[in-house]
Amino acid sequence: MSQGSHLPPFAIRPRFRVELPQQQSVIIKKINKGFDRPDAQCVGLVTEGYARIKIPAKDRHYWSPELSVMLEDLEEKEGTLLNGLYSPAPAVWTMFVFFYALIGFALIVVAIIGFSRLSLDMPAPVLWWLPVLGILLLSIYLVSFFGQKLGHDQMEVLHTFLEESLGLEIDAGTE
Repeated sequence: MSQGSHLPPFAIRPRFRVELPQQQSVIIKKINKGFDRPDAQCVGLVTEGYARIKIPAKDRHYWSPELSVMLEDLEEKEGTLLNGLYSPAPAVWTMFVFFYALIGFALIVVAIIGFSRLSLDMPAPVLWWLPVLGILLLSIYLVSFFGQKLGHDQMEVLHTFLEESLGLEIDAGTE
């Protein structure tokens, strides 16, 4: 259904928001019907208010993305609001958050110790760790950027699956 890429090539956790005239139950049936097709390129789970769409286990790799879709009833009119979020697998996301937090904490500790020593007119060789930790932080960011690039084609597969299941084109951005 989609003619070209509707996904930004590099964005941290791309997302979309779409209002549909159908009720949640109809959307859930359409997505489940998409999972049941013999040529389905995705697997997942759909419940009232939520859908998680993944790449099948045989095709999944460490950098494979997942699509989480929240389904909310529209209050002012008939229909459903879809909030979609592309993200890495929870284990990958947790690992990166852990490393960012660990290095950020180390940066703060080193800066406090080093600048305290400087303010007391004492030598502060510990400050040499600041650029090292900064480079480490940048390296982790570049690894995540590279991982996102590796998972981009599969993100397109997830996006196309949802579009074809619902019979519409969805433009994803970074809201």
